[in-house]
Amino acid sequence: MAQRLTYRRRLSYNTRSNRVKVVKTPGGKLVYQYQKKPVKAPRCGDCGVALPGLKALRPREFSQVSKTQKSVSRAYGGSRCSHCVRSRIVRAFLVEEQKIVKKVIKAQTIKK
Repeated sequence: MAQRLTYRRRLSYNTRSNRVKVVKTPGGKLVYQYQKKPVKAPRCGDCGVALPGLKALRPREFSQVSKTQKSVSRAYGGSRCSHCVRSRIVRAFLVEEQKIVKKVIKAQTIKK
């Protein structure tokens, strides 16, 4: 008959934070080993794609790594992906160009 196992911590319910795996020790006993929650990589705030160049860590571990591992050296690095940053820059440029065109057209209509 299989050996009965008990949780090693106080939480006695099968919840997401209480996942366990059965492991056989060198002494031949079966014991529970607690599993960490699966990690999700940081995601782009605009399109939701996983940000390349950043480690996928649990929040506590992510707060303890150095600043260089939490971001990339670019505008909006660590927050937005490169495609979204490029589209923001292009959009801002086109808006400014549109303002200049409006100003020129207005000046031409006043001249006439």
